[in-house]
Amino acid sequence: MTEPGGYGEDGHRSALLCVPFAGAGPSFFHPWRALAADRWRIVPVELPGRERRILETPYRNVVEAAGNSVDDVATDLGDAVPITVFGHSLGAVLAYELVHLLSARGVRVERLVVSGSPGPWTQRERRATGLPDDEFLARVEEFAGFRHEALDHPEMRELILPVLQADCEMHENYVPSTDERVSVPICSIRGSSDGLVSAEQAQEWCKATTGEFSYAEFPGDHMYLVDHAGQILDLIEAESTRVR
Repeated sequence: MTEPGGYGEDGHRSALLCVPFAGAGPSFFHPWRALAADRWRIVPVELPGRERRILETPYRNVVEAAGNSVDDVATDLGDAVPITVFGHSLGAVLAYELVHLLSARGVRVERLVVSGSPGPWTQRERRATGLPDDEFLARVEEFAGFRHEALDHPEMRELILPVLQADCEMHENYVPSTDERVSVPICSIRGSSDGLVSAEQAQEWCKATTGEFSYAEFPGDHMYLVDHAGQILDLIEAESTRVR
């Protein structure tokens, strides 16, 4: 059980592991640190091809990405207990794979929070992978409901586009590494007007756990989390408190 102030019963700080969506890096979650206050230590996952790892080749396979990242993730988590794992869109399926791997190592994962994602066995019907650059960006913009302003600058576009293409490829081709369900509770969240993931698809995550399942919606489209970070953290805290 976590004591008030975000510390476990053994005195170690609890952590919220945050897995980024396609094209995003760990800095997306930096503002969450202030919002989390003393509830959790925010630990973003840093994948190749972005920010400090900009020169590294991005992954194109979710299972490979999770398997090659779990050592670094475990190191970054340190002695934090318990762990809550959050992932949005691509980050949701990466988070699911990481929960399998961390649990197998004996890491005490308390909860998986998935956002803007159908269940792990459902693939998108409409895809962006393989489209010419301009069509690809138009499709991604349609999916996300917004266009990143950096893509309008040639130098930034040259840096961002290959990572975004690799991320979309690994998301759209994702097949779970195992049919075995996780044992931790899962909370699935969705933007109420998300045109990419339906409410029914978001609730498919109930089949991915042998533990409790809960579902919530916030106003907004697929990228609702940009405007609702504080409410997401409040929901995670409420879910954890309720179960305890």
